[in-house]
Amino acid sequence: MTQPTNVPVDRVVVMGGSSGIGEATAALFAAGGAEVVVTGRSQDKLDAAVVRIGGNTTGHRMDAASKADIEAFFAQSGAIDHLVIAVSGAAGSGPFAELDLDDLAAGFAAKFWPQVRILQAALPHLTAHGSVTLITAGSSRAAFPGTAGLAAINGALDAMVRPLAVELAPLRINAVSPGVIDTPWWDRIPEDQRRTLFEGIVATTPAGRVGRPEDVAAAIVSLATNGFITGVVLDVQGGATLATGR
Repeated sequence: MTQPTNVPVDRVVVMGGSSGIGEATAALFAAGGAEVVVTGRSQDKLDAAVVRIGGNTTGHRMDAASKADIEAFFAQSGAIDHLVIAVSGAAGSGPFAELDLDDLAAGFAAKFWPQVRILQAALPHLTAHGSVTLITAGSSRAAFPGTAGLAAINGALDAMVRPLAVELAPLRINAVSPGVIDTPWWDRIPEDQRRTLFEGIVATTPAGRVGRPEDVAAAIVSLATNGFITGVVLDVQGGATLATGR
């Protein structure tokens, strides 16, 4: 990874930083000299990620769905310049007529409520001119069958960005909305189905490829470190919405 030249030496916390987009974001911050803390539920995965990320990086085991774990983390966190909330889940997808509403509730419990609870708990510890970046998803503004539940979860987070940016100013609040990114999130889908899906994305997306975690990480670091950007939901989707006209 090329070392960035415009990332200030700051204290950064990446919630959900032991794999995928979170890990790539932590690595980009660390490459620029930031002090980075990553969190994750699995101590083994967290320890391995800290080694891969390198730099001035430490890990803190935390279940983002646990209010007690969140409170314990911030009780010892110290001041934070940039907070990236990359915690997520996989529940809540499927045809609406057959959608298990308990499954949809589990989707909110895995992503919406943890992101909101983390942000609220973090407020006393964020520097006044720092930033928070939520990681949502392109499903919030797409129109693909079977994604109404995911659209509701991510759309709820997207909808909070603009009012929070005003209410919490000068703290900056943004979100990055990834499209199809090749991360472990897709491992739940059988390999042949995943390959077919990715081939369809390649064929119909202007960028001509599936996204990589590093693509999203670059957008996150850019939003976090640009002191004149707030209240933005930034699409990182390779032009997918242009291709579909949705």
